[in-house]
Parts: sequence; structure tokens; C-alpha cells
Amino acid sequence: MSSTYPLFVKRDIDGFFGLFVDNIVQLLLILGLCSGLCGMTGEHSNLLFRYIFPGAAVSILIGNVFYAWQAHRLARRTGRSDITALPYGINTPSLLVYVFFVMLPVYLETQDPVAAWKLGLIACLGSGVIELIGAIFAGTIRRYTPRAALLSTLAGIAIGFIAMTFTLQIFFKPLIAMPPLGVLLLALFARSKFPLGLPGGLVAVLIGTATAWVLTLVVGQFPQAPEWLTINAMSASAVSEQFERVGLYLPVFVGGEIADTLKDWSSWLGFLSVIIPMGLFNIIGSMQNIESAEASGDSFHTGSSMAINGIGTIVAALFGSCFPTTIYIGHPGWKELGARAGYSTLNGIVVTALCFSGLIGLASAVVPIEAGVAIVLWIGIIITAQSFQATPNAHAPAVAMGLFPAIAAWGATVMSGAFLVSGGTTMQDVLAGNSAAEVNGFLIEGLLTLERGYIFTCMILAALAANLIDRRFVSSSLWAAVGAVLTFLGLMHAYQLQGNVLDYWLISQVPPESARVFPATGIAIGYAAISLVCLLASFWQKDDSDSSLNSASEDAPPTDSIHE
Repeated sequence: MSSTYPLFVKRDIDGFFGLFVDNIVQLLLILGLCSGLCGMTGEHSNLLFRYIFPGAAVSILIGNVFYAWQAHRLARRTGRSDITALPYGINTPSLLVYVFFVMLPVYLETQDPVAAWKLGLIACLGSGVIELIGAIFAGTIRRYTPRAALLSTLAGIAIGFIAMTFTLQIFFKPLIAMPPLGVLLLALFARSKFPLGLPGGLVAVLIGTATAWVLTLVVGQFPQAPEWLTINAMSASAVSEQFERVGLYLPVFVGGEIADTLKDWSSWLGFLSVIIPMGLFNIIGSMQNIESAEASGDSFHTGSSMAINGIGTIVAALFGSCFPTTIYIGHPGWKELGARAGYSTLNGIVVTALCFSGLIGLASAVVPIEAGVAIVLWIGIIITAQSFQATPNAHAPAVAMGLFPAIAAWGATVMSGAFLVSGGTTMQDVLAGNSAAEVNGFLIEGLLTLERGYIFTCMILAALAANLIDRRFVSSSLWAAVGAVLTFLGLMHAYQLQGNVLDYWLISQVPPESARVFPATGIAIGYAAISLVCLLASFWQKDDSDSSLNSASEDAPPTDSIHE
């Protein structure tokens, strides 16, 4: 290890709280969804505490330790002391997709939580294999993809799925969440120092937790307290209930169960329409996060960084977890916090300890999530800012263009959830009556088509725009052609809808008779038309020596850079 790059620095504590909150939210989401939807309660809750949580912990520990080592290696090679390790944890989109489109359908058909768990293992294993193979090609894809295309996608996700999501939590429980928000604003925007040199993240979590329990005591003294006060209270009974789950849960190898399930190919073959798109999305997402780290000044090797994603996910499946792990969005945010490599190692150790001991529920019962969400909100803000700051000024319109599909995807997610809890008319009913139906002026079908494969759509539109800004017409034509092919195959825009359940529709797939199918053929033709227009433009447009068109990279860091 480099003498100028210590194992741990004080600001790693802030970084740890941000990453830990992110990870604990995913673990609690797994607990809620698997127990509530897939029957993993009572005697079957052992699937969660004996297999899924320990398996996830092994994967998280492997990834966190590797990325910390990788940061030390880069620090030693460059002689720098400001390297920040890549953040790592459970992949949220894969978590939701595998629960709703793999595990839940199996459980509803069989009423067997074990069968749902085994198919979840196959999905996780498949994702890991796809990511590991993708690591071979990811470096080449990065070299030929404009930075604006990679970073704008992350910014769109940061605005909707990170910053907006956690902002809603802050203002839903303001008495707990807003004091920590104030502390974080002081620490991170104003760079204020706190007594005893305490990190701002630690102060924020302590204040939020203390406030929550003081409010709990106050509410306990006033049974008729108003709702705006009671919603901020914690539950003492929940703390005592979670003590019952405490025990030793060491990882268990489940390769035999996976092998037996794989032999029955008819049980899992149909789920490839879910597994393949998610595996490809994870490849693109990880590649974008590595580019984001480089834009912050930390250039990590693409192949090895992504290979550990695949390896970690495969290990998760082999030890009982149904949920892929991945490089997290948000490296520039953790770098701004001052975190180095220690935050990653500490996160891996703490998450592993909680999972191996069954303390996941107890931690959530004692420390309110709202006490730490301001840190994650900060991460979203920094990601969004970086997408404009780390790209050529002339490419700003391309970055903006790439935001729209991800924001539309967030809107579609919110809309779908609203229909699910309404208990009345479904989205399928509405669209069957009128395909041009709107919600407050927004086309329902438009939101759904942009939501499907939005990671690809963001990148393709931004890359198309960036190349046009640089007057690279042939490159623009190729990106539009990629959009046409992916759309035709069903990896972008195409969907099938049953009630309120939105799923992918691939060209080779035979949809259920009751489903509404949108094959997106017209959109594929539209991309092909754009490709043709750009190709023709390469013949009739004369070269323009205007530096504002041809030297876009002169006013910002270059798009292509040397990777480690």
C-alpha cells in the first residue's frame, strides 16, 4: 500500500454512510418484496436469512474489497492520494425486475417460495455470466462512445431515481430528514467544520436518529397527536421483534440446487426474455459509471472493473442470492465527499456483519432511513452536475437530449405504481380504449415506450446528438442504425402489458393472448430514417472549419482518454 494513500481517512466515514444507506435500502427492499409477494414468511423466511442475505453479503464484500484494492493500486501507480474507489452494491433495477417478472410469476403459478427462489438464482447467475462476457468488449465500446452519451444517462437516472426519490422521502418525514439535510448542506456546499472534527455524514445520521426517537417519546405522551407528527415516530415494538431474528447465518453453497434447476430447461428458458435485456443493461450501466469515475479524474481499467461485476453476481447466485451486484452510480459524489478507499472496505465489512448476524431488520428499526438519505441526494446532485461539467461545452445539448428517456422512465414508473395501488381501471384497459390516452397531458403510451430500454435510448440519442454537433455524420448514422436494430429486436421501446404489469417484448417471443403488445416497429423505422438522413448528409454537407463545430473538445476534457 502507498504510504501517502492510507487504508482509511476521516472523510471515509461520510462516504460509508452514503453507500451504506444505499445498500441497506436494497436489502430492506428485498426483505419487503420477497416476504410480501413471494411467500418468504414464517418457515420460508429462512430463504431470506439463511440464503439470500448471506449470499448478497459475500458478493458485496468481494466487490467492495476489490474496488478498494483497485483504488490503492491506482494510487500507487500514479503517486496520487486522492483516488476514490468505485462504489458497489446490489443492482436496484435488476432487483425489481427479477422479483416482479421472474420470482413473482413462478410463485403465483406454483405457490412455492422455494421454486421462486430457485428461478431467481438462475436469473442472477445468467446476469453474472452476461456481465462477465461483456467485460471483454466494454473497453472498445467506451472508446467509441462520446462521453456525453455515457454521462447523460447517469444524470437522467440521478435526477429521477435518486435525487427525486429521496427528495420525496425527505419532505414526507421532514422532522427527521430536514435537520440532517441542513447539516449536509453546511458540510458539503459550505464546507463547514463541525465540533471535534466530526464528519458531516456522521453528525447528520446522529441528529436524524436522535430526533426520530425524541419524537417517538413525544408522540407516546400524546395519543391524539396530529398525523404530521406521528408519521415521524419510530416503533419500539419493531426493535424488539427484530431481536428475534438475530443469529449466525453463514453462507451456504447452493450450486447443487442451481444445477438441478438448470437441467429442467423448460422452467427457465422463457425467462431469458427478462434475463438477457437486464444483463445487457447492467453492462451498459457499469460502463457508464466507469466513465463517470474517469471524468472525475480516476481512470480505472474497464475490463477488470466490469469483470468483478460478473464474478460478484455469479458468486451471489452460487451462495443463495437472487440479486445481481454492480458498480454503483455516484462515484463523483463520493469523491466530492472526500472518501477514498476505506469507505468501500468499511461498507463491505458492515453489510457482511449485518447479513451474517440477521441484524438487517434491527438496524432499520433503530436508525431511520430518512436520517441518511440527504447524503444520497447529494450524490444525485453531483452526478447531474458532472454530466455537464465533464463534457465539452458544445456537447451540452447532447447531454440534455440524453436526459429525457430516463426522466420519462421515472415518470412511467410512478404512473405504473399509481395504477397498481388504485385498485380500479388498469393501464391496459385505458390503452385498449384509446391508444392516445393521456395522464395530465402526458401520453401513457409515450411514457411506456421510452421506459423500455431507456438506458440504451439515453445513450443512443446523446451519442447521435454529440456526433452531429461535431459534424461526424457517418458516426451519427451508425448510432441511429444501432437504435433501429435494438428497437426491432425488442430491447428498446417495445413492450407487452398485462393489466398494470409492464414487461419486455422481444421479437422471438410469443406474448400471452391477453396482453397488449407494442412491437415498436414504427419507431425502428424512424431510427432507420434518421440513419439514412445522416448518411446522406455526409455526402452533401461541406466541411466546416469553424472551430465551434469542429473543435468541440477544445473547451473541455477530451472524450477519448487513456485508460489504465
